[in-house]
Amino acid sequence: MSLPLSTRALEFAQLLVRMNTVSANSNLELIGFARDHLAGLGIRSRLTYNADKTKANLFATLGAGKPAGIILSGHTDTVPWDGQQWSVDPLSAIVQDWPDADHDGEHVLPEPRLYGRGSADMKSFIALALANAEHFVESQSPFAVHFAFSYDEEVGCFGVRELIADMKEQDIKPLACIIGEPTLMVPAIAHKGVYRYRCCVRGKEAHSSLTPRSVNAIEMAARLVNKVRDMADNFEREEARYDGFDVPYSTASVGQFHGGIADNVVPRDAEFRYEFRNLPTADARMMQKEVLLYANRTESGMRKIAPEAGFSFETICEIPSFLSSANEPITRLAQRLAGESGTTLVAFGTEAGLFKGAGIPTVVCGPGSIEQAHQPDEFVTLDQLARCERFLRGLAAERDFR
Repeated sequence: MSLPLSTRALEFAQLLVRMNTVSANSNLELIGFARDHLAGLGIRSRLTYNADKTKANLFATLGAGKPAGIILSGHTDTVPWDGQQWSVDPLSAIVQDWPDADHDGEHVLPEPRLYGRGSADMKSFIALALANAEHFVESQSPFAVHFAFSYDEEVGCFGVRELIADMKEQDIKPLACIIGEPTLMVPAIAHKGVYRYRCCVRGKEAHSSLTPRSVNAIEMAARLVNKVRDMADNFEREEARYDGFDVPYSTASVGQFHGGIADNVVPRDAEFRYEFRNLPTADARMMQKEVLLYANRTESGMRKIAPEAGFSFETICEIPSFLSSANEPITRLAQRLAGESGTTLVAFGTEAGLFKGAGIPTVVCGPGSIEQAHQPDEFVTLDQLARCERFLRGLAAERDFR
């Protein structure tokens, strides 16, 4: 490992990984730990809750009284591991050396890794921020640092919307935001949006020998599924490329499909779920509008047979795309602190578009790789954690943001 990692930082990372904060669960254990740790440093945290108060966001200012601050942002929830084949306990937070290996005759030294769900995405960043909170409290920097830890990012970026609304209500106007999603500590300045929808189809059931008297919900749903597929083909064929993305055009796909009760019953009900991942230069809401217009045209024929037949739509999540610039002061600061001369684009969605939409210049930069996120045996290398800790301590020592 080329850089030292403090014992405390690793202990905090292990502690947070061992907390089961899968999105279906409460995150209050983690939020309570963060709140109590900060309280021990004399820092008051502000919590905003979901409707049933089983989950909370945390917002805290380190360096209160300074004119403005930089947000360090992270989400506390993780994806589940049901059905995945792990070789370690997903909540073990075990540190293991990757075995020695020879690749094309080149000897590779052991690489210490922290394993566990959320180790890369993205509890380690939160842990490192908390472990180094004292540096921000004691900092002589002219600006404060804000911690912003959210709930339910993995299922639609729901918590951060409440956090941002509360910031506005409290008239908190940060200078900028750093989101610690896994980018291998290379500042990311753009990502696609993620827009997911559920379509429910109501037809008219009948015995399968009397199909002309029915409206087949599966077949009508299939027409819309085919429309989504046609749109995806059109994006690939005609949309202007955005170099830097793994897939340099917008995409559309269907993720789930359900319908029917028996082979000899024309199905009355069907449903499917689909998503658009739009380039920052494309409008996902116009994509959805195209689906709705097609559904309206299809619906008119259905209602000639059954007036009650038709389509209904539910928005599952709308995560806006993110587009910044290498010339933004927060991007240049992240490059300097990370020791990186370049920037990157990422394929996955984050809360960055929401922060930027609130008028807060934002960059995404954190330890680990998205290639390990959501996977069996998720891990982050200790070298990546050490780089991130150096980044954070550099931020505490920063004197000239702009």
